[in-house]
Amino acid sequence: MTTPDTQRPRTGPDILRTALRRNIGAMAWGTVLMGLYQAGETAFPIALGLIVEHTLRDRSLGALGLSIAALAVIITTVSLSWRFGMRILQKANTTEAHRWRVRVAACGLQPVARRTDLKSGEVLTIATEDADQTADIIEVVPLLISSLVAVAVAAVALGLADIRLGLLVIVGTVAILSILSVLSRRIGSSTHEQQARVARAGAKVADLISGLRPLHGFGGNHAAFRSYRQVSTEARLQAVTVARVNGAYEGTALALNAVLAGAVTLTAGLLAFDGRINIGELVMAVGLAQFIMEPLKLFSQMPKYVMIARASAERMALVLAAPPVTTPGTEVPAAGGGLEVDGVRHGTLRHLKFKVSAGEFVAIAPYQPRAAADLASVLAMNVPPDAYEGVVRVGGRELVELSVEGVREHLLVNPYDGEIFAGTLRTNIDPSGTSRTVPEAVEASMLADVVALHRERLDYGVRDRGANLSGGQRQRLSLARALAADTDVLVLHDPTTAVDAVTEQLIARRVAELRRGRTTVVITSSPALLDAADRVLVLDEGVITAENTHRQLLATDEDYCRAVAR
Repeated sequence: MTTPDTQRPRTGPDILRTALRRNIGAMAWGTVLMGLYQAGETAFPIALGLIVEHTLRDRSLGALGLSIAALAVIITTVSLSWRFGMRILQKANTTEAHRWRVRVAACGLQPVARRTDLKSGEVLTIATEDADQTADIIEVVPLLISSLVAVAVAAVALGLADIRLGLLVIVGTVAILSILSVLSRRIGSSTHEQQARVARAGAKVADLISGLRPLHGFGGNHAAFRSYRQVSTEARLQAVTVARVNGAYEGTALALNAVLAGAVTLTAGLLAFDGRINIGELVMAVGLAQFIMEPLKLFSQMPKYVMIARASAERMALVLAAPPVTTPGTEVPAAGGGLEVDGVRHGTLRHLKFKVSAGEFVAIAPYQPRAAADLASVLAMNVPPDAYEGVVRVGGRELVELSVEGVREHLLVNPYDGEIFAGTLRTNIDPSGTSRTVPEAVEASMLADVVALHRERLDYGVRDRGANLSGGQRQRLSLARALAADTDVLVLHDPTTAVDAVTEQLIARRVAELRRGRTTVVITSSPALLDAADRVLVLDEGVITAENTHRQLLATDEDYCRAVAR
């Protein structure tokens, strides 16, 4: 039987039901304790009324002492029940929010993308703000029930004094909730739209940060900033709209609660004037009329929080319920195998066909950069196998038959713009801490020069995106990480575009030595890497047009000579 933890919620209400079901124990205890708190709060004016009535009648020190002891018990109950009740509920709330954050983040980090049409910044907003607001339902339900307890106790107590007072509280509460439920729907829809616009603004920021350097390079940063300002302004205006709706809701709730409290007080005064209730009951009614405003306020706010939680849950469902772009296979490629591309058509690739045998070092010289990017995307499985024509085989098996995890263990495609993470040089080279070839990878990528510059060596701190490293240092660090993975098949896409010619020559020779006996493909126009390869495949207009060693191609192919000569 599938547990709630492993089921995939399909809708926002599914997510809310899962959260409630998973925290039923904490919510039950929280409801009991918060119910005690509200009952104690309600009992306070009732006790005062009884004390006034009995003191006026008995006028004894014993009755006064007993009354003081009763008030002490009520105050202690109120204090302890609030303290422990809120502790239980807030712990459950925080834990549940953490669970949803992890689930949303896991969906965003899965190797098989989902059909969400959301950018990374939007997923980040959903994993943080929406997860927190969804988890608030854990507190909302117990507080709603406990507020209902307070209103019910007050209605019963007033009804025992005079049935009209009790009915006034019940009818007034129903009327208030009916009016506010209409406003709460507007809050839910407005909040949903606000979260969407904030998420779009967050996605725009992420895009700007990742592309800030090239934007500065061709002067496009001002246009990009104007684009962000427009998106941010839309988010701000929507936030103002939500604030206005919230303000109207809060003001209406407060006014309606005040009207009900005033009505109860005025009715009690008239009944006391007519002699229908005594002085103690009047004191109780006036005290309850003042006290009941707080649980009524809390009670009237709950529909708003329920609608906000539902709106956030529906946004989380956009990620959690999204189907995968493709359904991967379950097979694992044979160890030590080669790579074969057979009749692939995708983007600029036109019936691309080539084969790299196990242990071979092959370079692909693309005449068009777009074709190189398309080929790297196909090999990296950024493009699902069913989204292009043709077949890619790893270790003799088609990609469509293989599990993503199996492909990742045997085939690594290192992009030219590999991400650098905040941490150290060592954690960027070997994130899992399991590689046995870190020293060799550092030497082959010529990162040893960078390591030697710092007293901390490989423990030198790296800022987010490698902000404290040069472009060439970041590229060498990314190459070292790819080499340290030591996979059966390694594909490198332009690994040396940011390094000087001398360093490039050394890297080419050392990579060839380190990868000897392992299948290696380098997509590059670098003469040094082309010369280090066993053979070169020329990729022109989406097909392989020539094949030979680098030096033979230089001697016999004028187009090749013009394309790669520097």
